[in-house]
Amino acid sequence: MNDRVPPTAPVPLSTLLRHPALGLRQVAGGRETDTPVYFVHTSEMEDPVPYLLGGELLLSAGVHCPEAAGAGTYWDRYVARTVQAGAAALGFGIAPVHDTVPRALAEACDRHGLPLVEVPRQTTFTAVASAVWDAMAERRHHELRSLTEAQQSLATAAARPHPVPAVLRQLGQHLGAWTVLYGPAGPDAPDGAELAAAGPRPPREARKALGALAARLRSGPSSAAGRATGAAGEELLLTAYGLGGPAGPEDRLALGVCAPRRDGADGAIVGMAVVLLSLLTARRVVGAEAERTSALVRLMLGAEPARVAALLSPSPGQPGTSGRPGMPGTSARPATPGLPAQPGQPGTSPEPPEGGGVWTVVYGRRRGRGRDDGLLATAALAAGLGTPLVDLDGDALSALVPGEGEVRAQPGWTLGVGAPVPAADLTRGSADAARALRRAVAERVPLVRGGPARAGGVGSLVDPAEAGAHGRALLAPLEGAPALLETLRVWLSLHGSWDRTAVAMEVHRNTVRQRIARAGALLDVDLGDADVRMELWFALKWA
Repeated sequence: MNDRVPPTAPVPLSTLLRHPALGLRQVAGGRETDTPVYFVHTSEMEDPVPYLLGGELLLSAGVHCPEAAGAGTYWDRYVARTVQAGAAALGFGIAPVHDTVPRALAEACDRHGLPLVEVPRQTTFTAVASAVWDAMAERRHHELRSLTEAQQSLATAAARPHPVPAVLRQLGQHLGAWTVLYGPAGPDAPDGAELAAAGPRPPREARKALGALAARLRSGPSSAAGRATGAAGEELLLTAYGLGGPAGPEDRLALGVCAPRRDGADGAIVGMAVVLLSLLTARRVVGAEAERTSALVRLMLGAEPARVAALLSPSPGQPGTSGRPGMPGTSARPATPGLPAQPGQPGTSPEPPEGGGVWTVVYGRRRGRGRDDGLLATAALAAGLGTPLVDLDGDALSALVPGEGEVRAQPGWTLGVGAPVPAADLTRGSADAARALRRAVAERVPLVRGGPARAGGVGSLVDPAEAGAHGRALLAPLEGAPALLETLRVWLSLHGSWDRTAVAMEVHRNTVRQRIARAGALLDVDLGDADVRMELWFALKWA
């Protein structure tokens, strides 16, 4: 079709053939029911080519060629020229010159593959044109409505806790396509790593071709298109779009779309998705800043500086260290002093409020098998938790929330939230969050908060020094047996439940029974007595 054709919404020829008031019938030529019709043009010229743009349903009553000897040669030349002009189909009117469609015309259309439609005597050419314009208007209205709905759903998806996978899912649903976000290329992914994807997964060859398109994109906003073959032999349309502004190969992200078809409004829908994904995946959100905040979280929770140095000044394409100090179940040391106070610079931490303020430690464990990994998940969790200080390592999460703000449950995660503590007491906050996470896992709830010490409770009636001495004396038989002590603590916190304690401690329930029995024997107490349990609980809190 000629490039001069305006971007109107075409009408499939099959729509006109099914129109009950027209009575059109295809009698020869190609049988592609989805042949697009962009215009209707009536002409009785012997050579209509100079007056066609391409994509027309050309209507003629054959006035220019009455039945005569040599008509076969004439019709063959006429059809060949019409195909050369790019006409979509030929409509032949029965009247006033011809009583039937000329046989030579039908044979010529079969040879050249031009759809030939018989227009019955009672149907005027004006009626055919009017039906085409009505169908175009209805189709355009449908496209605008679909575009509006797609824009609303994409904007809603971008506001969700995990916006990038949500936007990809909505885009895939509207296009009936597989959508994928490619990250920078690396040794294991020369065409770019698949950071997130949604929709029906195409064959491997199609995915490889789409990845190659994305890898060839130039820096900054750009696009590339290609084709591939589906599992059933159908044609797949491949398109890759560069995201964001100018960037080097180590920073480049790209959107890939693999669709079996492409409609008029699809380009505008993809355009909005590209804008949203560019904003959501900006390097200032998911790039080096994520590495620096991971390092800061690990330092504040007791990591050795040498273990996190690579995160503060990584070389291009070098991933961060995977050490996980300060994780639930381990003892964390106080925050490392002496960090410069300029935020956002390598090797620095945000300037704390006077006196260090208070912090809430959050530990988490991923539920199920999520596909949203890496930098995108870190950015989503940072937005959901209300803090940039997030360290995500596979299925484990550590976060530091400044102040005493409310921490909400996050989709796909089980969270343990410690009580707010001063910066100097992050060790206590870490242990509190670890215990809360074990309870959340054991009770199969999305979030458990560690309870702060209540003012005026029973513990406040006892001198802290005397309470600590009493607790240590009572638990002295368990000194040197940390597994017994921690099992006793978890078992008491879960009201003596063997199964939930086993889940929280990640051991077999018989192991829990053996440890509790051994602890009871060493302490020489009856752990079935509620008074004994209460006394031990206070001892564990005081010691």
